[in-house]
Amino acid sequence: MIPIKLNRDMKSYIELDVWKEARKLVSEIYNVTKDFPNEELYGIVSQMRRSAVSVPSNIAEGCGRRTATDTVRFLFIARGSLFELETQLYLSLDQNYIINKELEALLVQIDICKKLLSGFINYFKKL
Repeated sequence: MIPIKLNRDMKSYIELDVWKEARKLVSEIYNVTKDFPNEELYGIVSQMRRSAVSVPSNIAEGCGRRTATDTVRFLFIARGSLFELETQLYLSLDQNYIINKELEALLVQIDICKKLLSGFINYFKKL
């Protein structure tokens, strides 16, 4: 494993656009799931919130790792959580818990996160 050489110019994870956009996504998921049926609190609501929270959490944890290989592994976990959340949103639409307009807005935010995360993964793969 090749250690990451951190320099003073490297941003803290809290300054990264990908982390900031992932936090926005978490807020949007918490807001939309507030209106889900109470019987889903420990079902899809919990699963969606955990998937959403996993994204910025794994970005932060990856940035705290000492090798590019470890960092990339956590970034891929964050990416997987985005795909999991995307699926849960479609399932929520199927159950009429959300409407198309809500789905579309959330998918736009997920796509923003996916693109930023892919760029960040590519950056660390080059180290």
